[in-house]
Amino acid sequence: MPATADEEQAAALLREESDDEHDHYSHRAPWLRAMVLGANDGLVSVASLMMGIGGANDDIKAMQLAGLAGLVGGALSMACGEYISVSSQKDSEEADIEKERQEQMKGPAAKAREFEELVGIYMSRGLSEPLARQVAHELTEKDVIRAHARDELGIDLDDLANPVQASAASAVAFSLGAAVPLLTGAFIADALTRLLAVGAAATLGLALFGGSGAWLGGASVAKGSARVLVGGWLAMGITFGIGKLFGGGAPL
Repeated sequence: MPATADEEQAAALLREESDDEHDHYSHRAPWLRAMVLGANDGLVSVASLMMGIGGANDDIKAMQLAGLAGLVGGALSMACGEYISVSSQKDSEEADIEKERQEQMKGPAAKAREFEELVGIYMSRGLSEPLARQVAHELTEKDVIRAHARDELGIDLDDLANPVQASAASAVAFSLGAAVPLLTGAFIADALTRLLAVGAAATLGLALFGGSGAWLGGASVAKGSARVLVGGWLAMGITFGIGKLFGGGAPL
């Protein structure tokens, strides 16, 4: 049986897409971008905290304790916040999926109405009405809930939000970033050398994290690094100044 014009059009579109395969920056390891941002948060937070304590006094124990407390407190805060946020997202996704499931159980009229919604979605994406109906029919025959979840709600049933995984990743990323200034400066006896080491390590880390985040997003690595460096330097400079101002100032 010869293919219809709609079928030929759909096949041509698929061939064009397969011939033009290329990476989309928005799809490039989003979890890795989130890890980079979390590590950057940890680095800036703990480096700034240590610089503030270092500006106030030259007590290495105080700086060690501040850095460690910043790492632990920040990691736990990130984990809790991410868990709550992703749990709320998962609850919403599951509620929407259950609503679709309930709609399918209301009878033929409700099923027909839901089917027409899918047809309208496919037509809005460029398919003709006959082809849109054919696609909707075949997908709903296979798994009606999955079809509505993906194309009506934008939810992938195979990739639902995982709050435990997200919270653990946030805590690990923050801790890795926070460890850079903590391990660099926490064991240097001389106060001035300690502050310089923390600042240097933070600068290298900021450049690396900023450049990595920009590269993953397809942006300019130089601009990405520069933005993160300026923000990090401001944070460290301001907290150091506050420590000097209100803490009496370390005799550097």
